[in-house]
Amino acid sequence: MKTKITQAALVLAAFTPGWALAGTEEWWKPMSEINAGDTAWVMTSAVLVLLMTIPGLALFYGGMVRKKNVLGTMMHSFSIAALVSVLWMAVGYSLAFAPGNALIGGLDRLFLSGMGLDMGKQMVTVAPNAGSIPETVFMFFQMTFAIISTAIVTGAFAERMKFSAMLLFSGLWVVLVYAPVCHWVWGGGFMGHGGVLDYAGGTVVHINAGVAGLVAAIVMGKRVGYGKEAMAPHNMAFTLIGAAMLWVGWFGFNAGSAVAANASAGMAMAVTQIAAAAGALIWMLCEKLAGHKPSALGLASGAVAGLVGITPAAGFVGPQAALAIGVLTAVGAYFASVVLKRKLGYDDSLDAFGIHGFGGIVGAVLTGLLFSNAIFGGEATVGRQVLIQLKDVVTTLVYSGVATFVILKGVSVVCGGLRVDKDAEREGLDLAVHGERVE
Repeated sequence: MKTKITQAALVLAAFTPGWALAGTEEWWKPMSEINAGDTAWVMTSAVLVLLMTIPGLALFYGGMVRKKNVLGTMMHSFSIAALVSVLWMAVGYSLAFAPGNALIGGLDRLFLSGMGLDMGKQMVTVAPNAGSIPETVFMFFQMTFAIISTAIVTGAFAERMKFSAMLLFSGLWVVLVYAPVCHWVWGGGFMGHGGVLDYAGGTVVHINAGVAGLVAAIVMGKRVGYGKEAMAPHNMAFTLIGAAMLWVGWFGFNAGSAVAANASAGMAMAVTQIAAAAGALIWMLCEKLAGHKPSALGLASGAVAGLVGITPAAGFVGPQAALAIGVLTAVGAYFASVVLKRKLGYDDSLDAFGIHGFGGIVGAVLTGLLFSNAIFGGEATVGRQVLIQLKDVVTTLVYSGVATFVILKGVSVVCGGLRVDKDAEREGLDLAVHGERVE
């Protein structure tokens, strides 16, 4: 552990250029060791993942709310993209990936200090777990994961949260919840060393965000008129377009997580498509078996559910397992979104928990059942791996749930409550909060 004096020095050094920090020299490598193909692929993947949030998730969520709330809902994704980018640069990346301990990263990369490029010496920094690409590319790739994870949470409380409360909550959540869990799994923390299989974020992204969304929905309570008046989606064309962008962007999410243009990325890409397609078809089948017509919303939801399920498994399973994961995750997410939500009576507006949280749990457990040692070069056994997956799922559920609850209570005090007043909610957040509306 660093002393308080050392930590203070690091904060000051964060505002100085160049080779500001000692202790990170091992991150510098000759530029000749950077792989152009890997770098190009991860740069492309990072842009694809950013596309998943803006405009993908913005359209996906925006189409599912009522017309009076479409702009406010889409602003959640856009404003979070801006807010999280700055916070990730300032502190999030360092807490997630700088050398630290089993629980949290260090302060070596505050404000990205020490990250750089020296053309004179032909040297560049790389991350310890991404040695063939510049660290700037790895940092940006991980930034896009932090952005979409935070934006996913907003689907649970859409149409009723104050904009100021949403921004404060999102900022605190990405630093205090997302960054630590990211460190636990990918940044050298205890989950990664404990052997958890989470290739692209089943735990870090989907369970983490989905549970946070569920807690937020319960703490805030139901929307005015929920269960008594129609709350049909405003524009399913928006939602389908958004779902299509999520589907395409997910190849950056999963295949990009190989952090290289290699065979692992190729397998991750193939299994991602298979699981998404299976999920889309199975959700519509569930609708049909339940006596409903196959819907555009069901098609979009099933595709996303299949994508959520394959996320932790993408680099660890083959095509046959991916098909099973797509089918089973879609069934589980349908149950959580349609049956469980109705039985328990909570108002998860856009099924952030049903699809991401519950789907992420199913995917994480199935990863422990269906992985192939031949594909990722491991020596795991099914019984032990399932126990590891379950332990880390429970750890994430508890930490994300408790920390989110505490953050929400604190934000409520600071902002004078989490919700807009009833009149503003009835009028719609577009006009009441932002002074704009869709004609």
